[in-house]
Amino acid sequence: MAKTQLNVRVDETTAATARERAAQRGISVNRYIEELVQQDAGENGRTFVEAAADFMKQYESVFAEEFGTEHEGRR
Repeated sequence: MAKTQLNVRVDETTAATARERAAQRGISVNRYIEELVQQDAGENGRTFVEAAADFMKQYESVFAEEFGTEHEGRR
């Protein structure tokens, strides 16, 4: 996958923390930041799916009343 350069500005304390954490894990700061973003995106995705599942569970009877149960399992 092609890489894109992304420049960010953070305060020195944040930069030092990022360097320390990356060094503790034996990876570059770039890789550390990339992993943080990927992790955040994954958590947001899970949060969305969980919220959608809760919504469907809460309103299951409304959907069944409106559309009936004969549509279950159809695509």
